[in-house]
Amino acid sequence: MDVFGVDIGGSGIKGAPVDVGRGELAEDRFKVLTPQPATPHAVADSVAEVVAHFGRPAGPVGVTFPGVVVGGTTRTAANVDGSWVGQDAAGLIGERLGAPVTVLNDADAAGLAEMRFGAGAGRRGTVLVLTFGTGIGSALFVDGTLVPNTELGHLELEGHDAETRASSRAREEEGLNWRHWARRVQRYLAHVERLFSPDLFVIGGGVSRKADKFLPLIEGVSAEIVPARLENNAGIVGAAMAAAAAAPGGAP
Repeated sequence: MDVFGVDIGGSGIKGAPVDVGRGELAEDRFKVLTPQPATPHAVADSVAEVVAHFGRPAGPVGVTFPGVVVGGTTRTAANVDGSWVGQDAAGLIGERLGAPVTVLNDADAAGLAEMRFGAGAGRRGTVLVLTFGTGIGSALFVDGTLVPNTELGHLELEGHDAETRASSRAREEEGLNWRHWARRVQRYLAHVERLFSPDLFVIGGGVSRKADKFLPLIEGVSAEIVPARLENNAGIVGAAMAAAAAAPGGAP
């Protein structure tokens, strides 16, 4: 069964049909730049452009969002326009696409995919999936069950919002080498470990493709640390999984 997934990020919006039984993209993903300013209607138009690249959606569409999402409504907005706060995102995007839409936090979507098909598959205990990109997203799982909307990228770290120090964007904007950036990530992981005592960290986002350049440099963290297997496609896959689950007769 192919279901469409779209991943809204602070810098890009990408999507593809997904084989939700296998956790794989059914076609190569298509990406457009996130509009600036990233207002609800502008982003909805970009989502429609991504979906239209593959034709009219034949079924439900899953969409990720960089912020807290409750019942399809966006409660916070990170790295997009503040007018998203209080927006019925599922209704807005669904009307634009002419299809049923499920909206969820972007890191939660990536986490769902990694826990079903990736590095967290079959793992019990406490697992934290962290996505490093424009910001830092987090998905917390306890014995395989998601605790939604944790948004741990906004914890305070050394007097700053953590993602302004340890995100992939911070590394690029400040021109940090891998060793310097790894020290920041290490301090962030140590802080999160003190709060949640996870058994496993799964490191995702676009930077997961280069995990060999920084994960071996991280020390002093007790939990196991592994790179995400689905890399930067996890959000698309997880969005499609959520849409399939929300459809009538969908799997939990």
